[in-house]
Amino acid sequence: MRIALVSDIHGNLTALQAVVADIQMRSVDQVVNLGDSLSGPLLPAETAEYLMQQPWIHLAGNHERQILQCDGVHSAQADLFARSKLNGQMLEWIAQLPATFKLNDDVFLCHGTPTSDLVYFLETVAPQSVRLANLSEIDERRGDTPAHVIGCGHSHVPRAVRARDGTLIVNPGSVGLPAYDDDHPYFHLVENGSPDARYAIIEGEGNDWQASLHAIPYDQHPMADLALTNGRPDWAIAIRTGFMRE
Repeated sequence: MRIALVSDIHGNLTALQAVVADIQMRSVDQVVNLGDSLSGPLLPAETAEYLMQQPWIHLAGNHERQILQCDGVHSAQADLFARSKLNGQMLEWIAQLPATFKLNDDVFLCHGTPTSDLVYFLETVAPQSVRLANLSEIDERRGDTPAHVIGCGHSHVPRAVRARDGTLIVNPGSVGLPAYDDDHPYFHLVENGSPDARYAIIEGEGNDWQASLHAIPYDQHPMADLALTNGRPDWAIAIRTGFMRE
């Protein structure tokens, strides 16, 4: 079985279309979207319309939850922008997305970890930096989730890691936003250092799974210009360079 994992599109429809074009050349059996699809100063409504037409498995990330909970006061600017562009049908679609999904006995899918959409699975945020999670932390975050392969997103960092028991945990990276800053649980930066759109393919059966991580070039400038037009120069730099500062 060959499964394409996409995650953290963040309204970057141009990057998503480049990823889909590449996936279509690779004979996958299933495409899974691990969430955080729309939030940001780009094309949330157009991306929602596109995704709603795809026969994929779609998950909700933390930003889907936050878009639905927008109160106009304590909400993030990226979520408020997306909420302002989405119609009722799109919001209903978001509301019915599951937070996790068990595809079969082998494959479990989540946005962050099996129990949280805000915790990074394969990275740990420390007061001064983001570091790779150690095996004990990964085991703790996995808990008793039964699977031979787990797909996760949220951190935007493409990685494939073997847990102690051989379970393969795969983060495809971000389709549409290769760098960002966040303040949960401490202020930190995530920078992939490349503007490419990212996704992954997992394939196998039973306890024999492998992953390939893909970096897809595309013309980032229209999306970077749109972010700038919509008042987010930080997003413009991130999309164009993969860093938060030029």
